Amino acid sequence: MAPLKKYMQPAVVLAAATASMTSAFLLPAMRPVPAPTTVTSAARTSPLFSRSSTPSVAPARPTKGTILSATNFFESFFAPKSAPGAGARGGKRTIVLTGTSSGLGKATLKALCARGDNFVICGVRDMEKMQAVAEELGLDPSSYTIRPLDLSSFASVRRFAKEVKAVKGGKPLDALVCNAAVYLPARDYPTFTPDGIEESLQINHLSHFLLVSLLLDDLKKAKDPRCVIVGSITGNDNTIAGAFVWPRASLGDLKGMQEGAKEPVSMIDGKDFNGAKAYKDSKMCNMMTVNELHKRYHDATGITFSSMYPGCIAETALFREKRQWFRTLFPLFMKYVTGGYVSENEAGERLAQTVWDPALKTSGQYWCWNGQAQQFGYYDPATKQVRGAGGSGGTVFPGKLAGQVMDQTKAEKMWELSSEITGATWPSVGVRELANV
Repeated sequence: MAPLKKYMQPAVVLAAATASMTSAFLLPAMRPVPAPTTVTSAARTSPLFSRSSTPSVAPARPTKGTILSATNFFESFFAPKSAPGAGARGGKRTIVLTGTSSGLGKATLKALCARGDNFVICGVRDMEKMQAVAEELGLDPSSYTIRPLDLSSFASVRRFAKEVKAVKGGKPLDALVCNAAVYLPARDYPTFTPDGIEESLQINHLSHFLLVSLLLDDLKKAKDPRCVIVGSITGNDNTIAGAFVWPRASLGDLKGMQEGAKEPVSMIDGKDFNGAKAYKDSKMCNMMTVNELHKRYHDATGITFSSMYPGCIAETALFREKRQWFRTLFPLFMKYVTGGYVSENEAGERLAQTVWDPALKTSGQYWCWNGQAQQFGYYDPATKQVRGAGGSGGTVFPGKLAGQVMDQTKAEKMWELSSEITGATWPSVGVRELANV
């Protein structure tokens, strides 16, 4: 196969001709969201409190992992404290991972459990589905436990944080990985959570922002604490996907958040709703949050704060509602034109690596692999792979964030507004008693 340089012009033409593909260009895996039955918060109820949508009660002594839901209070209350997956974890590191029932989260859970030295607290909406996934993966019951987490509800996030503290007991929390996200590019109207906030903003950014605030004190007690929030090149305008795939991420002056981000406000910048941009803007907030966490709390706590881009998981179920021609051609386009393709398993290994690898202990980084998707890939005869665009293979390195993400004034404003909207409380910057002494 000849080097791709010879085909750059045709590649550019092909890229333009496949514009419909680029709305999902180089996105990490996220759980697909079915079409809603309503678009207003008044008509919606949290699935955590809906008997019809809550999984059946798990037995007090399950054979696979541990399940606890809002509807099995009495079973969990009287269940033995040393339920499988809790007392059996011994000296394993305790890790919280959101969105583990599908996509990147599922692959990351698999990678972490395969190491044998991790105990993962899985935060998911559908616990019955998660149990089936754990059985499908053949996970050791002592390597995980399942807890209810509905990121569309701040109340659920607070309950989940309490669950985490109860599960880990006196042990520190070694890592928090904020992975779960929704992507709604086909929506021409906003959908709002029970809290009255546009779904992408709350699920992708605000609820994880709140979760970090609730678990910060538990993290700083660990020997090598890590906090990772999954980022995206689509929120960076210094990449092909971020700069040339419309719409670009932009928070404007955060007018929407200044107005409270409540229905009918649907965008951070206060403008008309755009599903793809809502996702990109939320990812920009994720990466800004990591920067602010590092600046405010790394020195005082020793926590390693980082974000990362896992590569484009082009065959994820995220695209299951696309037509067959898209599902067939998009992976090929990512493999042989952009070079951004990565398998679900490899992406999971990458995210897991940010939790355990001593080489990735530097705080405030945005980790990337095999280039940063700032160019089309080139064919490497030695490896017989397309290289240099964030796709499969290559080594990890600290990526460069775009100017908008690094805007300190805007990041501080985003932090303040996110705290107001979520009710998150944070220790004063530089308070020494936070230090793990």
